[in-house]
Amino acid sequence: MAENAEVQEEEVEPIGEVRIVYLGPVEPHYGYESIWGDEAAINAFFDRARARLTLLPPHDPQFRRNRDRVKMDGEREHLIVTFDLGYPEDDEVQAS
Repeated sequence: MAENAEVQEEEVEPIGEVRIVYLGPVEPHYGYESIWGDEAAINAFFDRARARLTLLPPHDPQFRRNRDRVKMDGEREHLIVTFDLGYPEDDEVQAS
């Protein structure tokens, strides 16, 4: 007799918030800002994000895939991750 067991995702409080800002076409392309949270966890996250984004300007096709990976990494680490690219993104334009 199998019961229907629903898997409920447990809401976990974020441990910090970060913003990744596009600085322009000259390297480094991005600035990494810690808004609040555990400094050690955020610095480790920034190291991984830099590895994915270092040579990718926002118009590069690989950027979108790597940005999504950075966001997923932040979610796994319970960080709120926002990107400021200096222009509205496709997702934001479609939502409004």
